[in-house]
Amino acid sequence: MAQAASITVNDRQATPVAHTFAPRQVAPGSALFVESASVPIGEKSLIVRTAKKGTRYTTRITFAVPVLVTETVNGVAVPTVPRSSFVDCTFRFDDTSTLQERKDTVGMFANMLAATQTVIDGSVTNLEGIW
Repeated sequence: MAQAASITVNDRQATPVAHTFAPRQVAPGSALFVESASVPIGEKSLIVRTAKKGTRYTTRITFAVPVLVTETVNGVAVPTVPRSSFVDCTFRFDDTSTLQERKDTVGMFANMLAATQTVIDGSVTNLEGIW
């Protein structure tokens, strides 16, 4: 079992910015990590859940990125989230899978998300259809 620790990832800015997600809540099989913001509603969050059901191991990762703006209503500044981006990824492995099979599957999936993979990147980031 992995111990909850801060997770740092870079974005895709021209000059990449490192984002650090610190553990906020940890329970058996589940952990919430957040990148602190000026107000809690603006925090980016990463949730990792693991479970075993029957012969299947499941790891579900959800990632939320809210956009925080400040609206002024009657002279009072109020932080608001007008929209959020959300990712939901689930890995399922049989209990007879090998460590190398799982590593290969995760590695190939991670590489599919590279900017150089124009079909997937164009579909996800440019909102293009596939024809």
